[in-house]
Amino acid sequence: MHNGAIMPSEVRHLVDRGQNHPLVRLTGVLDADGVATIRSILLEVLAGQPEAVVVDVADLRVAGDDPLSALRDVLEETRDWPAARLALCGVTNGTPWQSTGWQVWPDRAGAFAALGAPDAGRRVSLRLDPVVGAARRARELITETCQRWGCAEVAGNACIAVTEMVNNVVAHARTSMSVLLARQGGTISVAVRDGSRLPPRFTGPVAPTSFGGRGLLLIDSVAVRWGLLALPDGKVVWALLAPEQITV
Repeated sequence: MHNGAIMPSEVRHLVDRGQNHPLVRLTGVLDADGVATIRSILLEVLAGQPEAVVVDVADLRVAGDDPLSALRDVLEETRDWPAARLALCGVTNGTPWQSTGWQVWPDRAGAFAALGAPDAGRRVSLRLDPVVGAARRARELITETCQRWGCAEVAGNACIAVTEMVNNVVAHARTSMSVLLARQGGTISVAVRDGSRLPPRFTGPVAPTSFGGRGLLLIDSVAVRWGLLALPDGKVVWALLAPEQITV
């Protein structure tokens, strides 16, 4: 029976969203058995498309063979989307934390000071039900936001991508969804999160006489890059769009 004490491979977490950026406090012992837990915790926070995430590891003990691979994997998985800045704090010894590739700070104050305040105007989200008209509402959001951001030339391709993403949720996942839009330097990211773990499939060229099956082909044709972020309770399909003159 579990009496409430921290077992050898147990990791506890607390997410504080009352800071400038989400703060994830990890406590307990991280070993190889806790890698999947850490990955799930961090991806769930990153699925909300924050500009940055701070992880406090002051009360986390690392044991076993390279359990920090979870942090390296999360950094790599989210390098393109949401492309959030990732920082560890509560680190008194740079080794082995430096091996994660994350920014490392001795305390929370230093981490938050270095990251600065978020620019709320660079992130937009919209919750939608899986109903007819959802894609039209998503396109309206993208068109309006891109005009406000001064990048109307990207709106057309972004609308193509989000239409395919949203329609896929309406037709197949049939769950509520969140449309996420962000400005990242010279690019615009558009993403849709839903509650289905079934991944979309890229099947290659479709015959001219075929009906449907072109959703991912259309996204691939207009996006600089696109991909899938698998979550414990669903997924995020994302795409990066840029004006033709911008090389990424």
